[in-house]
Amino acid sequence: MKTGIKKVKLHVRKNDEVTVIAGNDKGKSGKVLRVFPQKGRVIVEGVNIRKRHMRPTQGVPQGSIIEREFPIHASNVKKS
Repeated sequence: MKTGIKKVKLHVRKNDEVTVIAGNDKGKSGKVLRVFPQKGRVIVEGVNIRKRHMRPTQGVPQGSIIEREFPIHASNVKKS
């Protein structure tokens, strides 16, 4: 049974400085924090910030909303 995900060699690596060339964050630049070769996506520092609702826990009984970077497609970034 195939999952439909294939490994692709990306033009960027972790810790590369990149600039976003497409999407809502076009023109922003930052460092690559993580790379997902199977999905062809990367996480760039300070780019594609989304709000994430965190479930209440014993440590944080009221829960919280945190802002963090989410992956963007590797074709939307170029090395700076």
